[in-house]
Amino acid sequence: MPYDPSAFPPFAVTVDLVVLTVRRHALCALAVRRGEPPFQGRWALPGGFVRADEDLAQAAARELAEETGLRAHDPAVPAQDNGAHLEQLATYGDPKRDPRMRVVSVAHLALAPDLPAPRAGGDASNARWAPVDELLQQGGYGRDGEPMAPLAFDHAQILSDGVERARSKIEYSSLATAFCPTEFTVGELRRVYEAVWGVALDPRNFHRKVTGTPGFLVPTGGTTTRQGGRPAQLFRAGGATLLNPPMLRPEV
Repeated sequence: MPYDPSAFPPFAVTVDLVVLTVRRHALCALAVRRGEPPFQGRWALPGGFVRADEDLAQAAARELAEETGLRAHDPAVPAQDNGAHLEQLATYGDPKRDPRMRVVSVAHLALAPDLPAPRAGGDASNARWAPVDELLQQGGYGRDGEPMAPLAFDHAQILSDGVERARSKIEYSSLATAFCPTEFTVGELRRVYEAVWGVALDPRNFHRKVTGTPGFLVPTGGTTTRQGGRPAQLFRAGGATLLNPPMLRPEV
């Protein structure tokens, strides 16, 4: 029998983005308030439908640029200015996850340094950076007198998975440097680990570990006083993608 597309139910593919950054020493995610049904007025992760002429990576990069102005960069090289680390996270296909039709979402994780206030686009009526702990709290999320409600669709699960991916990957990879500017101090890198893991780290022990891990950090030869106090040495990300020994997450 010849193939008949009309014999199959409608099916769509979307990309959802877990965009993480560190703002005011807290791990934050980009959240948008939906301006259209379904879940109109609820907060959600940014994303959208994959267009007919693009693959998944192109769709994710397009949504990232539309929502943040950031370009996705090659994970094998250090981030460039106005660039962000972007990787595929997981696929979500519960038949009831979207009330409109059968929709499978391929979620992506994006990491970038401290980012400016976002701009709403597409069907989003508002956009903001919010601490991940607030977005994932049991009673839901709301602000400025809004009623508390869970994130739309299955986005709480997607966000939770993205945060755990980031927390685990900075243990054994150089991914933490994606949260830093091109040149950074050891103290700034330590605050990234503290924000992502939600713990306080001993400064001297951390300095010894990161500067003693081959290929992790490379001195730039410069210093900065942007943290106050004495000039601090500046580093950039080294060529290592895997850390040996790893930076193990403290028990909490």
